[in-house]
Amino acid sequence: MARANVKMVPVPSTSIIPERDLYKLPVLETRHLGIDFGGLTAVENFDITIGRTEISGLIGPNGAGKTTVFNLLTKVYKPTRGTILLNGQDTADMNAVQVNKAGIARTFQNIRLFSNLTVEDNVRIGLHNSVQCGMFSSVFRLPRHWKSEREAHERALELLSIFHMEDLANHEAGSLPYGAQRRLEIVRALATNPSLLLLDEPAAGMNPSETAELMENIRKIRDTFQIAILLIEHDMNLVMGICEGIAVLNYGRIIAKGTPDEIQNNPQVIEAYLGKQKEG
Repeated sequence: MARANVKMVPVPSTSIIPERDLYKLPVLETRHLGIDFGGLTAVENFDITIGRTEISGLIGPNGAGKTTVFNLLTKVYKPTRGTILLNGQDTADMNAVQVNKAGIARTFQNIRLFSNLTVEDNVRIGLHNSVQCGMFSSVFRLPRHWKSEREAHERALELLSIFHMEDLANHEAGSLPYGAQRRLEIVRALATNPSLLLLDEPAAGMNPSETAELMENIRKIRDTFQIAILLIEHDMNLVMGICEGIAVLNYGRIIAKGTPDEIQNNPQVIEAYLGKQKEG
């Protein structure tokens, strides 16, 4: 599959973003971000800038700290030091729920669906950020309640249609095949109306055909919703084929940032990650 030819341009920091995003406020900036666990540094000086419609990748060996970075961005962990700017707003005083409402949604390495609920109900849970019906209307089943219910149903089906899953709306989420559950988790994250979508190993467990379809759907999501996407992934064909900017993490530190071509030809990256993978 041919990779999109996107020109990346420098910004005032040490980062690069797509040229189309140059005069827009970055969706995410981190400065000197780090965290210690029991005196041990897990992440240090994690500096990254992501353009408003960029598809960006975060790669590195197992244990490099990639999921820890996602946990910092979503406030599962509180940073020991550094700054996270989301749409220009400092998230220092935000908790996980507030960060989600401010614009970050994520998926997980291990699928976290409500397995006993229907596919549609899983998506509707993600719609909480846009619910326009108060408790009074819901308790007394006022017209606003039924209007809100109808709108939630229609929005859930609309989101499911991204992955052609609307016909599965009434199925139990836990009964879906593995790949479909991964797609449902992405749809649920989109339901929160994010400006930045974090995907933690979205292709894990997928066959080559499913992975190719996922690549097209990630592009479709970015183009349809005009949002940024940051993904952690070990499938190098997916990363190099879809990401515009890539950061490489090793032992909690960024050792390289650049375009796919620059990363593939970076000696430090080859030694620390890509080369080791080839040797195995």
